[in-house]
Amino acid sequence: MKKLSTVAPLLLVSQLVLAQSTGTLDKIKATGAITLGTREASTPFNFLDDSGHQSGFGWEISLRIARRAQQELELPELQINMLGLTPQTRIALVANQTVDLECSSTTNNRERQKQVSFSNTYFVAETRLLTHKDSGVRDFADLKGKTVAVEAGTTSERLLRTLISERDLDISILLTKDTISNFNMVETGRAIASMGDDIIFFGNIAIARKPEQWAVVGTSQSHEAYGCMLRKDDPAFKKLADSVISEMQTSGEMLELYNKYFNTRIDVNGGLEIQAPLSRENAHLYQNPNDRPFQ
Repeated sequence: MKKLSTVAPLLLVSQLVLAQSTGTLDKIKATGAITLGTREASTPFNFLDDSGHQSGFGWEISLRIARRAQQELELPELQINMLGLTPQTRIALVANQTVDLECSSTTNNRERQKQVSFSNTYFVAETRLLTHKDSGVRDFADLKGKTVAVEAGTTSERLLRTLISERDLDISILLTKDTISNFNMVETGRAIASMGDDIIFFGNIAIARKPEQWAVVGTSQSHEAYGCMLRKDDPAFKKLADSVISEMQTSGEMLELYNKYFNTRIDVNGGLEIQAPLSRENAHLYQNPNDRPFQ
C-alpha cells in the first residue's frame, strides 16, 4: 500500500461521484484509493499517537480490511486517504460515501442501520459512569439534581435522555464534543460524572494526572457492539470486511491485537496502559463472530 495521506478536495469529489454510482470495491479498483475515517482521541481504538501517527485497535482493523481489498482486487498499490471524523460527523460522512470505512468506537444499532451498514462486531463495551471516587455517585439514582457530561451524537446521550424521562431524574446534561472534553468536564468539576462506554473511561483514567482518584461505577445501561461503518447496500464490501474480522477473531489474531492496545503501554500521552482484561462478552464474541446489534 502507498503512503497514508489526507484527502485532497478534488480527489474527494471525483471519488464521491464514482462511489455513488458503483460499489465500494468498484470505486477502489477504479481509483486505486480508499478513504478511511480517523479520530484524534478515541483511545485506544482510533487516535493520534505521540509521534502524530494514526494508531489504535480499530484503526489497525481498518488497515487490514483495506489490505484485503487490495489483494482481492489485485492492485499493485493502494492509496490510503484519511479523513478526520467526530461523533457528530462520522455517520453522515459514511452515509454520503465521502468515507469508505470507519473503525473506531462506533456502536452498531438499528437506528443507525437506517443510514449506514456495519461490519461484524469487533468489540463489546458497556455504558456506565465515570466519576471521582469521593463524589458520592455509585449509581444512576445518585445523579438526581446533578450535571452529567456526555458526548453529543452518541448512544450514551440517547440513553441518558431516556433515563431522565423514564425515572423522572432532575439531571442537567452537558454535551461535549469528544472523549477528552467529556472527561475534562468531570475533572474540572463542571459535571459530577460523565456517561459513556466503560472501555473509553478506562482510557481516560489511564491518562489522568491522578488515576487513583477516579472510578467507573453504575449499573450497565446497555451493551455496545462496536463495528466498522460502511455504506448501505454494499454486500460485497461488507462481506469482505466481515471475513477479515471473523478470521482475526477465530485465528487468535484479534486477541493479539487486543493485547497490543490493552494491558500494555502504548505510545500516547507519554505512554499509558489501559487495564482491561478481555471480558467474558468479548471472549464469547471471538468464538462466535456476528454483526448483531444489541439495540
